[in-house]
Amino acid sequence: MSCLTRCCAALLLTLSLPLAAAPATPLHGQFLPPDDLTLRAAAPEQQQLLQVTEYAVVVGSQRQSSQQPIPITSPLMIRLKGKPLNKGAVISQVLVNFDGESKSLKKPQFDAKTKTLTLSYPVAQYRVVMDLLRNETVYCQFLSYANGHVWADLHTGAVRKR
Repeated sequence: MSCLTRCCAALLLTLSLPLAAAPATPLHGQFLPPDDLTLRAAAPEQQQLLQVTEYAVVVGSQRQSSQQPIPITSPLMIRLKGKPLNKGAVISQVLVNFDGESKSLKKPQFDAKTKTLTLSYPVAQYRVVMDLLRNETVYCQFLSYANGHVWADLHTGAVRKR
């Protein structure tokens, strides 16, 4: 091997080392908020990324038991379906529950058996989510990390001002 070839090979190897040492950025990572607490310092163990292609709004009314007084609830939910976008993603649907009563929301959960991500938002966010679904291409992502941190969101792609 000539000296020039060896020098070029060494240069290419040197330039590629910092890239290999950096943790892999998740697809759509540009839509994540700043990681001030470094909860996402390592690469995610799992990412599910879905492009929403259809949705259905479900407003229910249920009587959960025969207790007195009779507890009746009216859950509000949006069921999102779409196509997975990233390598290894198996997600097929997202259930977005809106809670108007609890003081804290349930954490995002992905069930690999049913391929379903469940998200909880305060009922005040319903209008925002519906506006996104009606007007933009919407993506849903779920990230889980070895330290127990999870992140899930609904976001649009980059939108140009008109």
